[in-house]
Amino acid sequence: MSMIVFACLLLLIIFPTCGYAAINTSSPLSIGQYLSSPGGFYELGFFSPNNTGNQYVGIWFKKVVPRVVVWVANRDTPVTNSAANLTISRNGSLILFEGKEDVIWSTGEAFTSNKCHVELLDTGNLVVIDDVSGKTLWQSFENIGDTMLPQSSLMYDIPHGKKRVLTPWKSDSDPSPGEFSLEISPQVPSQGLIRRGSVPYWRSGPWAKTRFTGLPGIDASYVSPFSVVQDVVNGTGSFSYSTLRNYNLSYVMLTSEGQMRILWNDGNSWMLHFKAPDSLCDLYGQCGPFGLCVRSTTPKCICLKGFVPKSDEEWKKGNWTSGCVRRTQLSCQANSSMKTQGKDTDIFYRMTNVKTPDLYQFASFLNAEQCYEGCLGNCSCTAFAYISGIGCLVWNGELVDTVQYISDGEVLSIRLASSEIGGSNRTKIIVGTTVSISIFAILVFASFMFWRYRVKQNEPTPVVVDTQDAWKNDLEPQDVAGVNFFEMHVIRSATNDFSASNKLGQGGFGPVYKGELVDGKEIAVKRLSSSSGQGIEEFMNEIRLISKLQHRNLVRLLGYCIEGEEKLLVYEFMVNKSLDIFLFDSTLKLELDWPKRFDIIQGIARGLLYLHRDSRLRVIHRDLKVSNILLDEKMNPKISDFGLARMFQGTQYQDNTRRVVGTLGYMSPEYAWAGLFSEKSDIYSFGVLMLEIISSQRISRFSFGDENKSLLAYAWDSWSETGGFSFLDRDLTDSCHAFEVARCVQIGLLCVQHEAVDRPNTLQVLSMITSTTDLPIPKQPIFAVHNFDDVSMSQSKSKDFISVNELTQSVVQGR
Repeated sequence: MSMIVFACLLLLIIFPTCGYAAINTSSPLSIGQYLSSPGGFYELGFFSPNNTGNQYVGIWFKKVVPRVVVWVANRDTPVTNSAANLTISRNGSLILFEGKEDVIWSTGEAFTSNKCHVELLDTGNLVVIDDVSGKTLWQSFENIGDTMLPQSSLMYDIPHGKKRVLTPWKSDSDPSPGEFSLEISPQVPSQGLIRRGSVPYWRSGPWAKTRFTGLPGIDASYVSPFSVVQDVVNGTGSFSYSTLRNYNLSYVMLTSEGQMRILWNDGNSWMLHFKAPDSLCDLYGQCGPFGLCVRSTTPKCICLKGFVPKSDEEWKKGNWTSGCVRRTQLSCQANSSMKTQGKDTDIFYRMTNVKTPDLYQFASFLNAEQCYEGCLGNCSCTAFAYISGIGCLVWNGELVDTVQYISDGEVLSIRLASSEIGGSNRTKIIVGTTVSISIFAILVFASFMFWRYRVKQNEPTPVVVDTQDAWKNDLEPQDVAGVNFFEMHVIRSATNDFSASNKLGQGGFGPVYKGELVDGKEIAVKRLSSSSGQGIEEFMNEIRLISKLQHRNLVRLLGYCIEGEEKLLVYEFMVNKSLDIFLFDSTLKLELDWPKRFDIIQGIARGLLYLHRDSRLRVIHRDLKVSNILLDEKMNPKISDFGLARMFQGTQYQDNTRRVVGTLGYMSPEYAWAGLFSEKSDIYSFGVLMLEIISSQRISRFSFGDENKSLLAYAWDSWSETGGFSFLDRDLTDSCHAFEVARCVQIGLLCVQHEAVDRPNTLQVLSMITSTTDLPIPKQPIFAVHNFDDVSMSQSKSKDFISVNELTQSVVQGR
């Protein structure tokens, strides 16, 4: 026994440290002890930077040498006493004590919980968790320092005055905040911005859907590690990243010198993936207003075309900050009223390979021509750019921080007086002659084509218009790349001539049949009836849209067929058909236990996020409902039926229509009554869909109690009284996690808020579903205030606007 005791004491002397699974009120973390993440990726403990003797609580990569610290708790106040410990109070506050009573650092906020603990997740996120509710009370990802990890983010929230930024260490030995900061700006569209104090130091250029336009070497084909989500309506935005290499061993940091760096570990050493600023021209406003920094091996400042140095003396000394001034006054400024004819008209000079200036404004013009006309017609507009992924940007004052690249970059059109760009008389004569000859050739060709047309019109043989060929001509090859054209005889053979035994179901636009091609591949064929209401526009829309969308939670369009009045869409076959077949059948619903339903909810949310944010197109579905969710052989959900979908351009977030289409019960209030649709109208439909999945009840047929309460009213009562658990289908109670169910009911209620501004966006919804963070408190849904009879009466009064059934509705009104 004495030998065993001796061995244990020897081990304690040799290995004085110990690993913790969690920190709670009875087991604090002291110097020499560590808290590891479950997978062993990260470690929390006390450390002394450069052996200064000062102790800090930090998180670092566990298996990487030398140590890389990614988060520090007590940045401003080091521990100098060896008797320090990190503990948690009974009310949920994480506290760092020096000695027995001196509080060095704490999370600074008390919570209502009486029992909680601290965990370090494999993402590197330190979280305080309520043991009773399972809620996350505090997390280090919302209190970042100089480092971002995958799944952490920068953000701004204008209505609540919140901002999350990176701040560097003062030095390698001092983790207290330095003079720089990295943030995501609230401009539309957003851009990354490093400040030195309050002064801009570097910027990324505006976000263009998949890339920052001001980063050289990054074009539309680049697989960007960055992600920006901006909600213009709610005044919020966020920036995050994912690396191209090892997901866990990577990070973004802001150095004490004000440089942003992205690094990843190849197993042996850290590799630099990206850094900025990286050149003299990257520094903000290096050449002053209307100056242009030429980014080359020897960066230099010049004036933009049509401008001259404001101070020749300063410019010759190499002090360019005063910038440049316009050499020739603009015509519109000289004449007060804009002229669009003659020699006095202002012109635009096109510059290529440019990092566009700061202080831009987004203009909702639909194309480059409108962007040009809009800027030309506004005398204060000094430049414009039409950028893929953004749309139209305009500048109404000084052009600051403009950079010229050797390659890449955008096209910037600068407003100049017409005299700034003048060619010789010989050049003008050549141009005029060329234009005249071209016009004459066009007129001759048009005359010849008209003559041929008249000859054919006078021929005795009647001209037969082939409907199929006309449709094929409408569908240009580039619009339907990857989608096959099927001959009608192939479809008839595959579906046994559309036999009743092959019929899978009836949708709003016609029946759907199962088919089998000659090679044995199973397909689903949607046969659009002549009375379905889906005409050329919807048919073309579905083909063009879905052919460009590729995601595991979206159904795949294989091809189409047109013959005479027949219009057919051919999809991949979903073995388990649609979700409603299972959900609303008393027997089949038992095949969908709670874990499977929870997976289905997440899958639909991911598909919706792809449509709204991650795809090349920004798509609003407009008819999200339970019958449009198909299930594959593994019961994975796939969103289908894109006939009513609409695509948004650039940073457009909302549109309106006089033709309201959709399904009653799933349509958001602003869409049903005012024709306004946006990402938030799809969110409303998703909320209804969630509540149907949880309860196994149809929104259109459900009524509860003597008051005939609607499904939304019942969900609200359940959440108010029991937290939402009682809303779950009683047949699933044995397979569920009460916390998940209650959380999903609350998320569903948040999605069906009456005002669009009160609903979360798609990214927030998916984050709510897949995390345990605190949820906002929903307001009582407006439709939950009235009982079923009230709603029925209001529907009957508005029957001229929308008819009530379970099929997709189209209402056409005069424009």
